Amino acid sequence: MLERSHLMVIREVERQGSLTGAAEALNVTQSALSHTVKKLEQQLATPVWTREGRSMRLTQAGQYLLRLANRMLPQFEHAEERMKQYAQGERGTLRIGMECHPCYQWLLKVVSPYLARWPDVDVDVKQRFQFGGIGALFGYDIDVLVTPDPLQKPGLRFEPVFDYEQVLVISDGHALANERYVTPTQLAEEVLITYPVETDRLDIYTQFLTPANVVPKRHKVIETTDIMMQMVASGRGVAALPRWLAEEYAEWMPLIPLRLGKKGISKQIFLGTREVDDTIDYLAAFVALARESDWSGARLRT
Repeated sequence: MLERSHLMVIREVERQGSLTGAAEALNVTQSALSHTVKKLEQQLATPVWTREGRSMRLTQAGQYLLRLANRMLPQFEHAEERMKQYAQGERGTLRIGMECHPCYQWLLKVVSPYLARWPDVDVDVKQRFQFGGIGALFGYDIDVLVTPDPLQKPGLRFEPVFDYEQVLVISDGHALANERYVTPTQLAEEVLITYPVETDRLDIYTQFLTPANVVPKRHKVIETTDIMMQMVASGRGVAALPRWLAEEYAEWMPLIPLRLGKKGISKQIFLGTREVDDTIDYLAAFVALARESDWSGARLRT
C-alpha cells in the first residue's frame, strides 16, 4: 500500500539526487532507506528509479508518484501546521501569493488594518511559485492569490476586489507629455520598462502592442517599482502601471500617466481562494476587507 512516507522518500531522493543525500535529509541510515526503496518497488511491482552510478533517475511510474508527492505532501504539512496552531490557541498564518507586481502598495494598505483587527493571525507574502499561482493554491503553498488574470478552475473561487485603469507612465519632459492618449505606433521607438513577467501576460503587450503588430524599440526588465519610476523620470524609458499607482508616484516625481489608446485599458484585481476554505473566518475577513477598501481612484476615468 502506498503511504505518505513513500511519497516523502520519492520527493527527497529527487531533491538530493542520491540515496545518501536523501538519507541525511530524512535523518535515517542509508541502509534503512535502501530497504524502504526496495520494499516499495516490490509492493508496487514496478521500478520507481533507474540507477546510474550513485545517482537515481525516476522512471515513468516514479515521475507520476513525484507529481503526486508534490501535490499531496504540502497539504499534509499545511494541515499539521494548522493543527499545531489550533493546539497552541493560534489561528495561523494567512499566506498571500502575488501575481500582480504593482499591487504591493495596495496590499500594504489592506494588511495594516487587517493585522489590527486579527492580532492572532500572521501574514506572509509569496511571489515566486514552483507551479504558478494556481498551482500554489491547489498545492496549499498559499491561501490567497492576488491576480489580475483569474483562471477559473473547479475548487477555486475568484472575487473581484477593485477595478483599475492601466496607463503608460512617461516623464514630464517626454515628447508625448501633451497628448491625451498614446497609440501603439507611438511606442515603436520607445524603451519599454516592465516587471519580469512573460510578455504574453503583460497587458501592455496583449491588449495594446501585439494586436497592432507593434514592438517597442527595446524591452527592459526591472523588478522594483521605485527603480522603474526613477528610470522613467530620468527619461530612460516608459512603463505601464495602474493609474492609481502612477498618480501616487506623480505626486512627488516628474511623471505623467497617459491613457493607452482612446478608450483606455480597464482591468480588475481578483483574490483567489479554495472553496474548501470558505469556513475559515480570518481568510473570509481578509477578502471582505479588501473588497470594502475605498479604491475609487483606481477606476477607469472618463
